Amino acid sequence: MTDWLDEIHWNEDGLVPAIAQDHKTGRVLMMAWMNRESLALTAAEQRAIYWSRSRGKLWRKGEESGHVQKLHELRLDCDADVIILLVEQLGGIACHTGRESCFYRVFEKGAWQTVDPVLKDPHAIYQEHKHE
Repeated sequence: MTDWLDEIHWNEDGLVPAIAQDHKTGRVLMMAWMNRESLALTAAEQRAIYWSRSRGKLWRKGEESGHVQKLHELRLDCDADVIILLVEQLGGIACHTGRESCFYRVFEKGAWQTVDPVLKDPHAIYQEHKHE
């Protein structure tokens, strides 16, 4: 039997793009990268676990902010090179800027306009969880 992870077309760095969407509204919350280990752990733990390219390590979404993404469903696209995670975003904030989504800028009149409010000051988010 083929390992389900072998069906994924990993890029040359062993990564696949992963898009997190709100499982109820369908809103795209964020995009991150996953490697084999992070995807296997995401399925096993039923929460979003990504690969941080900048830190070179596993990144359990919410480990610093408390904004965990509980997994409802994993999907693989037709080319087997993009993952979608349908998640419940705890705290309603996916972005490190304190917004619901990382996609909070809209291109209007030749410039990027910020259209979503900051729900919580990022300094407050990350301060709270450093003391736990």
